[in-house]
Amino acid sequence: MAEQQNAAASGSPKKWYQAVPDPMVLIFLILVATYFLTFIIPAGEFERVTQDGRTVVVPGSFAYLEDVANIPLFNIFVAIPEGLIAASQYLFIVFIAGGLFHILQKTGALENAIGVAVNRVGVARRNMIIVVGTFIYGFFGVAVGFENNIALVPIAVLIASAIGCSSLVGTAMAVGGIGIGFALSPINPYTVGVAQGIAELPTFSGAWLRTLLVLSSLALLSVYICKRVVKMEFEEPDNAESLSKPLSEYRLTKRNILTMVVFVGGLIAMLIGVFTRGWYINEIAGTFLLLAIVIGALNGLSANGIVKQMMEGAASVTAGALVIGVAASIQVILEQAVIIDTIVNSLSALIDGIPSIFSAIMASVVQDIINLFIPSGSGQALVTMPILIPVADLVGMSRQLMITAFQVGDGLTNLIVPTSGGTLAMLALGRVSYAQWLKAILPFMVLVYVLSWIGLVIGHLVGY
Repeated sequence: MAEQQNAAASGSPKKWYQAVPDPMVLIFLILVATYFLTFIIPAGEFERVTQDGRTVVVPGSFAYLEDVANIPLFNIFVAIPEGLIAASQYLFIVFIAGGLFHILQKTGALENAIGVAVNRVGVARRNMIIVVGTFIYGFFGVAVGFENNIALVPIAVLIASAIGCSSLVGTAMAVGGIGIGFALSPINPYTVGVAQGIAELPTFSGAWLRTLLVLSSLALLSVYICKRVVKMEFEEPDNAESLSKPLSEYRLTKRNILTMVVFVGGLIAMLIGVFTRGWYINEIAGTFLLLAIVIGALNGLSANGIVKQMMEGAASVTAGALVIGVAASIQVILEQAVIIDTIVNSLSALIDGIPSIFSAIMASVVQDIINLFIPSGSGQALVTMPILIPVADLVGMSRQLMITAFQVGDGLTNLIVPTSGGTLAMLALGRVSYAQWLKAILPFMVLVYVLSWIGLVIGHLVGY
């Protein structure tokens, strides 16, 4: 460590293996690699039919296509603006949420509320705050979903600042907790609900194994954050959210309390909309835009003042938001080349011939890879489950276990794949780059996969 600090102080350049590319560069390199992959993987697709209003794949219908032309090299660059358009809903919620939390920060209401709360609990109970925070965000992931919680990340960053930790710790609490909760949720309508419908199983049946997995994984994440992430070096960006004074000096004014009541009321209204009216990204972004206007007016901002604060907040997350669009261009290239179904068909064949006790683990690995190309959980279920449910029947794996294996593979990889727009949006609001995130989260991913695979093996042995 001392050698690195001396090297930095002297201005000596880093070794080639120490240099971490900018997230935009890293994702662009993946985009280029994907382009060249289109010349190796042949085009192909499954037949699809509509059942109960859903488009599903017909098992055994895969066929190679002969009339798909090679993609011109120039399309690499055209795919980027197309990706920005395709991922526009994620960009907009990042910009709007960035503006809302900038206004909240300027009013002092959120900072004062967190300062008062942490002061009462006590900084000495830092680990307890991290554990409770991680489980709270995990609950939101279980009950509300993944992308629906994007705008809550800055709160965790402020909590981390209040207990003397970096933005990375707050982001790990929020993104990790939400991601684990969503990935292993026993009541996830986007993955479990869709997959069980295709497998002709009762909705949300077999919840006990997924409940054990999500609780044990959140506990593992809490310990990991307390033992490792807290101690990691992290250079705070200039625009990072942080507390501005000692905890003992924080007080809540009547206007602060009214502001927080409006904010929490907006969150409750958002949750009601998600659960009862099927709200998604656009409606949630609209809710946060309305909250920004109401909270700004409540705190004496003029119309011009609200716009100015919104623009400043949006500007602070622009770099992270644009990464989302560049990442979305990867799927644009895959769809143009018509190779996604070819990849799914080839990977599904890997499960055949595997001993039944390990077939669930292999199924989760297959879903890991597929998730890079089909980041949507419900979309992945609709594409893969009609293929893999019959495979499960053939290899002696229960349909319930196949769905849990799908959930593990699809959900956990959302925390690391560059094509997950929701994850990149959360990182943008947490002011943590994709490269910094990978460095922090990859060791945990190894641990949580081992834990999940043990759970899958136990599930097979007990006849789950």
